[in-house]
Amino acid sequence: MKEKAMTTPEIRIDEADTTGVRPLLEIRDLAITFKTGSGEVQAVRNAHLTILPGETVAIVGESGSGKSTTALAAIGLLPTNGKVSAGQILLDGEDIAHASERRMIELRGNTIGMVPQDPMSNLNPVWKIGYQVRETLRANGKPSGPADVAKVLSEAGLPDAHRRANQYPHEFSGGMRQRALIAIGLSCQPRLLIADEPTSALDVTVQRQILDHLETMTSELGTSVLLITHDLGLAAERADKVVVMYRGQVVEAGPSLELLQDPQHPYTKRLVESAPSLASRRIQAAKEQGVEAADLLAPATEVQANDHILQIQDLRKVYKLRQGLGKSTDFAAVDGVSFNVKRGTTTAIVGESGSGKSTVAKMVLQLEKPTDGKILFDGVDTSLLRSADLFKFRRRVQPIFQDPYGSLDPMYNIYRTIEEPLRVHKIGNTASREKKVRELLDQVALPQSTMQRYPNELSGGQRQRIAIARALALDPEVIICDEAVSALDVLVQAQVLNLLADLQSNLGLTYLFITHDLAVVRQIADHVCVMEQGQLVETGSTDDVFDSPQQDYTKALLNAIPGARLMLPPEVA
Repeated sequence: MKEKAMTTPEIRIDEADTTGVRPLLEIRDLAITFKTGSGEVQAVRNAHLTILPGETVAIVGESGSGKSTTALAAIGLLPTNGKVSAGQILLDGEDIAHASERRMIELRGNTIGMVPQDPMSNLNPVWKIGYQVRETLRANGKPSGPADVAKVLSEAGLPDAHRRANQYPHEFSGGMRQRALIAIGLSCQPRLLIADEPTSALDVTVQRQILDHLETMTSELGTSVLLITHDLGLAAERADKVVVMYRGQVVEAGPSLELLQDPQHPYTKRLVESAPSLASRRIQAAKEQGVEAADLLAPATEVQANDHILQIQDLRKVYKLRQGLGKSTDFAAVDGVSFNVKRGTTTAIVGESGSGKSTVAKMVLQLEKPTDGKILFDGVDTSLLRSADLFKFRRRVQPIFQDPYGSLDPMYNIYRTIEEPLRVHKIGNTASREKKVRELLDQVALPQSTMQRYPNELSGGQRQRIAIARALALDPEVIICDEAVSALDVLVQAQVLNLLADLQSNLGLTYLFITHDLAVVRQIADHVCVMEQGQLVETGSTDDVFDSPQQDYTKALLNAIPGARLMLPPEVA
């Protein structure tokens, strides 16, 4: 459906500062263009924002709105085909919109730090984490001994920092890799920190720890923060001001709570209405038809409700960790986990990074072999599957991974990426497969013209939608969603969650949902399993776990959900 063009009504737009304080960063009438094969494309136009010393400003908007592009221009890291075509970027009064590379190198690190969104693309896979932190400190003239490196990693929320410094990125979970990037970005205590979705891969308790650290820097060191996020709850709690971008333009800006509690622009209203962290609620995919959310997510039949398609029995996974000098020690990533998943329902596994939830998902997918225990799929022990049977199993159980950058082949265009599972499993002919690809792109809210593009031409959220379309291509019975919506802005996240609910209702699909976003869990899950340090500490229906948590750890996870104070009346919040 073609979206209606939005007109800009009388709205609040951030006015120039009248306190007499000189802004640390001021962007005026910024325009950014990219050269493409079909000509120049304007990604940002007439953008403006102001950040005072010690202030946190959040830019929110959906994927492709221009928020990350604006931030990259401020630190001089636009792609080679991009340029600032108009406007100014004033850093402490100096216009750096067209500054030389030498000048930008001087500013990066000590004056402007950055935490990029994707840890896999921004950490060197052949360098130890500690070495990468040490190089950043050394390049900026900071003390870079082992204790200094460990201190930086510890402040970013990494436990056992001395040992972690000697590990490689592939030995970290997704959340731990993101914390390593945060450590590098904060290591030189910059005056301005640009944080591009810095907590999208983090569980809520570590998210709070990291954001508390950013606030400490702001108050004690006078560090300003430009926060790029799609999480409106996070923006409201952590930012002094919010700037809303839509299709390359700033459409609304102002004090965070005021703007989010009383949005003026239609797009801002849509963002607020679509944000699960602002109002956790069950999905209503067919609200227009009067169908209740509980009915949408219920199993299709009574038989299905009593049928366990997955049975996890005393599952264990032990890894060998290097201790140096040829020594190693056992580490139980998953330790004695047991639970069942009913056909046609959604079971969510939640917990902090390193709790073992993704390892469970990998074992269910047969990407990792259990050290002990059983996984029964439709009554069959998956460890006994060989060759042809394993091939059939992979058609029935499909994954959606956390990292769209790592799960898509950069050499394949989008059509080949989505079509490949159909071709591998010898489904249909060329014409029918093309039709299927087009249908899948429609389902995940991407234009069909996307078929001829490549992953590097898409935003992070768009890449994740491609990964979801690929998982749906084989019409599987079970989908393992490993942080499947963590990289998506709230509007697309709402579309995807509604899509998953529709598919479950119509096809009887079963979901195993691995996530740290408890607001999403409340929306989509029927059953919740809470994991801590490899063990299952609490399990039950979603309502029971959320309304009456029994374990202190579960209570801590729930209390850390961003946006919680926005659930209160305005006078209390």
